[in-house]
Amino acid sequence: MSTHDPIVFLFDVDNTLIDNDRFSADLRARLERDFGAEGRARYEAIDKDIRSQVGYADYLGALQRLRGQASSPEFMAMSFFLLDYPFEERRFPGVPEAIQHLRTIGRPVIMSDGDTVFQPRKIRRAGLWDAFQGDVLIYVHKEDMLDDMRRRYPADHYVMVDDKPRILVALKKLLGDKVTTVFVKQGHYAAAAGKELEETPPDITIDTVAELATMRREDFLAAA
Repeated sequence: MSTHDPIVFLFDVDNTLIDNDRFSADLRARLERDFGAEGRARYEAIDKDIRSQVGYADYLGALQRLRGQASSPEFMAMSFFLLDYPFEERRFPGVPEAIQHLRTIGRPVIMSDGDTVFQPRKIRRAGLWDAFQGDVLIYVHKEDMLDDMRRRYPADHYVMVDDKPRILVALKKLLGDKVTTVFVKQGHYAAAAGKELEETPPDITIDTVAELATMRREDFLAAA
């Protein structure tokens, strides 16, 4: 893992490689079907509270807290829904081809936020664990873990591919011209992008990750 690479491509997962907004919509619908509108609202309030405490979505933890001391077939069915969700069907088109292309000019690595159970399972279920050959990092706040990332994946240059403006701005401020920031205009975070990208614009803007399959090494370096 410590091999020095000319370029390391760092990829977010949710709404960059996977349509996580679609998963969230399916989850809300399933919660309302099994627990009613009140149960769905309770789950969402718990989820919001947990996110504020730990800094990421803990879907299984929120379900556990919703259940409390009770037990019913609906809770067990919901656990199967989460653990067996077909994330391979939510992977955006062209992702494997883009990763395969980028591997010819650098090293693709997943750098995601999330918990230590559901997020890795999501990544593997979507076929991304194999596509990235096990090069996967999952942190609580990845922008705070750049030293650890660089120790694990030393490189001459980094490329961060993400739909979240906050992450792209943070990495640009921390790494400067050592990083090329690629803004993927997908998902609700991208749709809400505003002033932060005006002050610190991304180096490259794309509509989908599939577009990376046509880009050359020089394109990423020149953009920085």
